[in-house]
Amino acid sequence: MAIVSIENQFHNLLFLFICLLCGLIIFQFLIKKSHKKIHLPPSPPALPFIGHLHILGSLWHQSFQKLALRYGPFMLIHAGASTSYVVSNGAIAKEVFKTNDINFANRPEFGSSEYQIYNDTMFSIMDYNKLWIFLKKICMTEILSAQQISKFADVRKEEMMKVLQFFLKCSEQGDACDVGIQLMDMTNNLICRLIMSTRTSTNVNESAEIREIAKGIVLLAGQLGLGEIFGPLKKYDLLGAGRKAKALLLKFDKLMDGIIKKHEDERRVGGKERRDMMDILLEIADDENAEMKLTRNGIKGLFLDLFLGGTDTTSVALQWGIAEVLNHPKALKKLQEEIDRVVGPNRLVDDSDIPNLPYLQAVVKETLRVHPSLPLIFRKCREDCVVNGYTIPKNSRLVLNIYAINRDPNEWRDADEFIPERYLVNSGGGEENQLAIEPDELEAMKGQNFCYVPFGGGRRGCPGAGLAAAVLHRTLGVLIQCFDWKIKGAEKLNMEQGVGFSSAMVHPLICYPVVRVNPLEIAN
Repeated sequence: MAIVSIENQFHNLLFLFICLLCGLIIFQFLIKKSHKKIHLPPSPPALPFIGHLHILGSLWHQSFQKLALRYGPFMLIHAGASTSYVVSNGAIAKEVFKTNDINFANRPEFGSSEYQIYNDTMFSIMDYNKLWIFLKKICMTEILSAQQISKFADVRKEEMMKVLQFFLKCSEQGDACDVGIQLMDMTNNLICRLIMSTRTSTNVNESAEIREIAKGIVLLAGQLGLGEIFGPLKKYDLLGAGRKAKALLLKFDKLMDGIIKKHEDERRVGGKERRDMMDILLEIADDENAEMKLTRNGIKGLFLDLFLGGTDTTSVALQWGIAEVLNHPKALKKLQEEIDRVVGPNRLVDDSDIPNLPYLQAVVKETLRVHPSLPLIFRKCREDCVVNGYTIPKNSRLVLNIYAINRDPNEWRDADEFIPERYLVNSGGGEENQLAIEPDELEAMKGQNFCYVPFGGGRRGCPGAGLAAAVLHRTLGVLIQCFDWKIKGAEKLNMEQGVGFSSAMVHPLICYPVVRVNPLEIAN
């Protein structure tokens, strides 16, 4: 019986391999036929069936960057049955984000749609249409507006104080700690409170479970992307990532049903002092005069986007910022001196201080340039158009290598180096330091300077950039104000990047916090 079972497994694998091979041959034949009369951009030599997979490392953004240095900033890359146009400089990014913005307002689908239960309602992946425009408007004018972010300044401070208390305790006991884990907990709790007025550490049955679901989906996202190399066979979910993702999404859906019901019950009773994001969306959903009907499924999809996009990326950016400053003692000293001079020892850095802390702004800006939260951004062409002189057919996939664009040596001096001073004038020290006033620098954080696009650009630029910037500036400022950080077991931190959409640090950020200013004694 065991021998028969092994033979059956072998036959099944052989059949699967033959189907995969035939599928790839047919797909590549169709691609070549459809592109026969099209003038194509440069492309490295490819192998049959696998295309360029043999020259792509685990970190595709770095592989694309190296290839672009040889084949140019606009390439055609084949990964198995998947074909992508890869953009690696700001001039061509401008054609995508501005000139042809409407043509590249769609996102490509990863994996089979049958495994994505929010495919038609999830803001980050749905096609550009009236519903997407409606959801973008809600994000920008309601739940992620500057006014709403300001309203929850006290919540951001409370979560920041909790992590400061933890670091203070470690300092008093002389213990090292994993800074990254604490920052991840902080951003998770912050997003949970902004969305539904609860913390992951106080509501295990809801928020903590959602956090684990979000982590699982992020891990599976890479496998769903990898599944694109199978072309037409991707619908069979050969890696199993689609089925696992669907199971997590169904679990998330059930949890969200309970959370929505609680908020609806609270709204009927009334008396809630402050509306969180869920309250705002439920009001819009019940508004008969709204431009479009916001369904409960639409609310769930939008919330999943907020969890996926608002926790991992922000905490990862904070880790990179701290790591870069610790690896550059002169930058650390300048930052501490600026904070000591502007804020002083009797209160903590506040949102209102940020405009008066140009070096802190420069540190955050340089961190996002060198370590963009999403190194690769994917778009799909809605209609035939021309980019960099090449015709891009409808439904083609385009990849913007934000990592390479932000490190373009033709645009940046010492492009791979962490140099906050590049954004400053009179940067010799002292009170004369200020942010450069050239128009391209003033617009850089808004995505108008296309050699600096940490949050993407165009219609599909990150709607949470304002919240991320608020959290990054104040948290990094307070962490540097209150503590000196001693690296455990080394003089410098290992800056190796990991795989995944957010490209986090491979090695944990383990440090000893040493108190400079006791945050509990000066909390304002």
